[in-house]
Amino acid sequence: MEKINPSTPDLTAENVEKIAALFPDAVTESRDADGNVVRAVDFDALKQDLSPDIVEGPRERYQFTWPGKQEAKLEARRPCTKTMRPCPEKSVDWDTTQNVYIEGDNLEALKLMRETYAGKVKLIYIDPPYNTGHDFIYDDDFSRTREDYDAESGDYDEEGGRLVANPESNGRFHSDWCSMMYPRLLLARDLLSSDGAIFISIDDNELVNAQNLGNEIFGESNFITCITRSTGTPTGGGFDGFVNEADYILVYAKCASETTLNGLPMSEEDSKIYDQHDEFGRYLTRSLRRTGGEDRREDRPTMFFPIVAPDGTEVYPIGPTGYESRWICSPQTVKKLEENHLLAWKKTRKNEVESWHPYQKFYLQDRTKAPGNLWTDVEGNKKATRDIRRLFDDIKVFDFPKPIGVIEKVLQIGMSDGDIVVDFFSGSATTAHAAMKLNEEDGCKRKYILVQIPEKCDVSSEAYKRGYANICELGEERIRRAGAKVKAEVEEANRQLKLGEDPKPVPDVGFRVLRIDSSNFNDTYAEPGDVTQKSIFDYVDNLKVGRTPEDLLFQVLPKFRIPYSAKIEKRDMEGKTVFDVNGGQLMACFDEDVTVEVIERIAKAKPLYAVFRDASMASDATEANLEELFKTYSPDTIRRVI
Repeated sequence: MEKINPSTPDLTAENVEKIAALFPDAVTESRDADGNVVRAVDFDALKQDLSPDIVEGPRERYQFTWPGKQEAKLEARRPCTKTMRPCPEKSVDWDTTQNVYIEGDNLEALKLMRETYAGKVKLIYIDPPYNTGHDFIYDDDFSRTREDYDAESGDYDEEGGRLVANPESNGRFHSDWCSMMYPRLLLARDLLSSDGAIFISIDDNELVNAQNLGNEIFGESNFITCITRSTGTPTGGGFDGFVNEADYILVYAKCASETTLNGLPMSEEDSKIYDQHDEFGRYLTRSLRRTGGEDRREDRPTMFFPIVAPDGTEVYPIGPTGYESRWICSPQTVKKLEENHLLAWKKTRKNEVESWHPYQKFYLQDRTKAPGNLWTDVEGNKKATRDIRRLFDDIKVFDFPKPIGVIEKVLQIGMSDGDIVVDFFSGSATTAHAAMKLNEEDGCKRKYILVQIPEKCDVSSEAYKRGYANICELGEERIRRAGAKVKAEVEEANRQLKLGEDPKPVPDVGFRVLRIDSSNFNDTYAEPGDVTQKSIFDYVDNLKVGRTPEDLLFQVLPKFRIPYSAKIEKRDMEGKTVFDVNGGQLMACFDEDVTVEVIERIAKAKPLYAVFRDASMASDATEANLEELFKTYSPDTIRRVI
């Protein structure tokens, strides 16, 4: 039975396979550093297949580069051996929520998420460090050994682990920022669905570099716009004499030809023209008779036909002077308008003659406004700070939180009911708050995945004095408090319903907390000379001390592209704990001394996937019978061991 590889995929190997599928003659065999035979690309052959005019060497060409770019690209492809460990004690509504909060380095998180969520995320919003000279950035040290990398085990030092200051005096000031962002954006692109989009908040310190990164990774043709946002907090006044009053949001599509962004709700000013009303709501009307260009009968002969008025008379598209025009739509469309109560009739009187005219209704609740790229109508940064202070009993816990209204607007534009938004620079967790608030307002079920490194709180801060050790604890508490507020508002509104009104549903205000940690298994890949008598026992059962069956389950889920928010039920089978994921999509048992009876019951349940521990079989006979039992009761079940 095939064994699950605990590491994430080697993206370099994946790319070689893709090239092999297109150009089989360009792939050969080579040996890696350990002497193993691996597939490799013969670049000379590949160049011959592609074109004799490939630019190489020192020839001049347009490119965006910096010291460390190649290392940054390699880091995006390097496998990750970490895992997600569940933290139900920190979570809210663990069993039912569809939302996820991940504690840990976002580069590792993106690598782990890629296995499950590649091509499934509709919207990504990030607010990375602006690189003002006072920000902390992620220190991806490419010179570390694999042992140093694994030794971190998800722990962070007093300075926040891999976060380091990036002062302007640093000779690699811009390069370090680009190297930090590049692999994260490469992996983020993989997460987006074909119709997805990414919104990147930034200020003018790195705006140009951020757009250059976006153009290279997402493609210049997929650049949608650069939104300018009024912050409401003027800063600066330095040597240039200008005060900064804005920041920016770069918007890129995964594939511009497939991406359709949503319109925004109509403002009160815009909605004034919807001045008519019926039992279905406010509306305006537009005449069905074509006026202006191509309005002649002969321009579209099939659109010159009679429409029956309320009194039974036939009405043609004829102007007041007798000019034969045409309708703006076909007979089939007119019929649909009538069936959907969207056809309105008005009677006019001219020269003692009354006549009917058909109009199409446009209801306010169905109309949206195309978003602009100058945002001066959303709340500023000061209000965002005040809102969080009120949420935390009037103490300051975040220095520069994003306003809820800004993120609400991003979510309205970039995602729809049931979609997922990912924010891997979560910070103050405004994205989660905005998603819950929007779901409360319109009844949709937007879902979020947030990632935040557990950066230590300053010991002199009010947050630290109140018992919050790191940013993750603050973000999680903000979601709890915001969710409780949203829930209370819905329940209060439902208590004041009028007769016949339907109650509003309470949105999903829960979230599952997961923590990135080292693999649940000891490293069994050792050189012959490194094996000792003591280490031999690791091969019998290489599970690390303190790891639980739930930990194993969450390491397994990505291998079958099952989301971290999946429904999980514990079932007792012959005294053993069996996890049933998504009603039979996956069944797993990691207990020791698993018997034939347990395996038989799992096989009879006919799950799509079944997983066991390699060292958990009660006997050799049990392991031998496993395949036969599944062949008998559920031959289509995919079986794996870990």
